Amino acid sequence: MPTPEHMKLPVKNIVAAQDLPDTFDSRTQWPNCPTIKEVRDQGDCGSCWAFGAVEAMSDRICIKSAGKVNAHLSAEDMNDCCRTCGNGCNGGFPEAAWQYWKQEGLVTGGQYNTKQGCQPYTIKACDHHVVGKLEPCAKKDSKTPKCTHKCEAGYNVSYTQDKHFGMSAYAVKREETQIMTEIMTNGPVEGAFTVYADFPTYKSGVYKHTTGSALGGHAIKLIGWGTENGDKYWLVANSWNPDWGSAGFFKILRGKDECGIESGIVGGEPKLS
Repeated sequence: MPTPEHMKLPVKNIVAAQDLPDTFDSRTQWPNCPTIKEVRDQGDCGSCWAFGAVEAMSDRICIKSAGKVNAHLSAEDMNDCCRTCGNGCNGGFPEAAWQYWKQEGLVTGGQYNTKQGCQPYTIKACDHHVVGKLEPCAKKDSKTPKCTHKCEAGYNVSYTQDKHFGMSAYAVKREETQIMTEIMTNGPVEGAFTVYADFPTYKSGVYKHTTGSALGGHAIKLIGWGTENGDKYWLVANSWNPDWGSAGFFKILRGKDECGIESGIVGGEPKLS
């Protein structure tokens, strides 16, 4: 679904780097930033738009602070409280999510059942399209939890004090070297693509759509790139927990706007207090 006009972000003017490496992996580039390696779980809620955003934002806070600030931003806060972003568990728009970070800020919050941060995720983890350690996700999306402006009991910072803000929010042009330059310079970005019936069963290799009908849009986090068996790819973190795909990550064809993967890239710069 295209982003409504009023939600569109300014397009950043990026001068592509001349010497882009053949492979790049944010996990090894910034080893002091643990959130880059993490694969989260959205549960049976269509909150991928919020996950792709808070994952990349958390990474970028750590990167910009040179590893001094580790903030695990809350997907719960974003999903439940961003009224302008769309419909919570029924889907939302990545561009609006980055705008919200800049305007309203986000509190911290760990994964389901962790008791970490101000607002940990409340929708339980489940297995997405695979037989794994958890029970399978429900076919129907959960109801969006109610937005609350308070931290969970035992967290000793107030909701308002726990907010982390973005300084800027922008879209990145649908141009391979500009996207690569952005990731290499500022860290992971959020992107979105069309999921076809042949994607959920992905295990390894470079995904390209070959068969099956479109199931809907899905937002994710791009963390790097490379080439495998002659196929250029983007390295991507999904939010279907590590039981899915290649330990929760996947590779998708790069440079051809495969399934729209290069058409909805967004990012922003964190405000460090």
